[in-house]
Amino acid sequence: MTSLDKPTQDTTAEDDARAVTEAALFEAFGGVRGMVETVLPGLLFVTIFTINKDLHWSAIAALVVSLLLVVVRLAMRDTVKHAFSGVFGVAFGVVFAMMTGNAKDFYLPGMLYTLGLAVAYIVTTLAGVPLIGLMLGPVFKENLSWRTRNPGRKKAYAKASWAWGLILLAKCAILFPLYWWADTTKFGWVLITLKIPPFLLAVWLTWVFLAKAPAPIDVFAEMEAEEKAEEERKAALAQEEPGEEPAAGRHRRQS
Repeated sequence: MTSLDKPTQDTTAEDDARAVTEAALFEAFGGVRGMVETVLPGLLFVTIFTINKDLHWSAIAALVVSLLLVVVRLAMRDTVKHAFSGVFGVAFGVVFAMMTGNAKDFYLPGMLYTLGLAVAYIVTTLAGVPLIGLMLGPVFKENLSWRTRNPGRKKAYAKASWAWGLILLAKCAILFPLYWWADTTKFGWVLITLKIPPFLLAVWLTWVFLAKAPAPIDVFAEMEAEEKAEEERKAALAQEEPGEEPAAGRHRRQS
């Protein structure tokens, strides 16, 4: 091995770790399509309401497009968790707005969810089980091994959870005062504008922290290796002649 081999190998390992991290984050947070499914119903609602100030048509359009997104996912045999979460969020918003007659209440369930999620990120991190680790552990095939066996990775998850919690709290600090003071149209456009940038910032910070963290421990591969070793041990025992004394026993008796 030359003196240039090791840096090259280290660089390749770092690139592989970053690629794995990017793929895991893309899967966990839905990627571009997930962002579209998050933004489109609310964008349609505020656009229609801005044009005709009709709460019913705005709510119906948002709900219909959410259902269509689920249908598209099902037709493509793709994961539907992001689309379904969007449907439930829109449905709750429609119910709130219809009950109160206030179009701004269409956004209220999502705002309360954001606030609750921010608190959850912070509380779980303070408790030593950062929420982002609970979410991404299965994606990285490490489950909860990072809690006790990979302290560097636990620290990265804690940093990422702090980032998510504080970013979402900052978003809530902007939206809740506007909910009370701004008119429906202005509030809706501000809310739509704040959908993607904070999310992308939190995802980017998560990627930065995890890309620099130790590699995840693949607990599934460990379990498979243990099962294979156990099967090989049983196969070796089965090959022993029924009346034959094991080699180790013969050696001890002769000595």
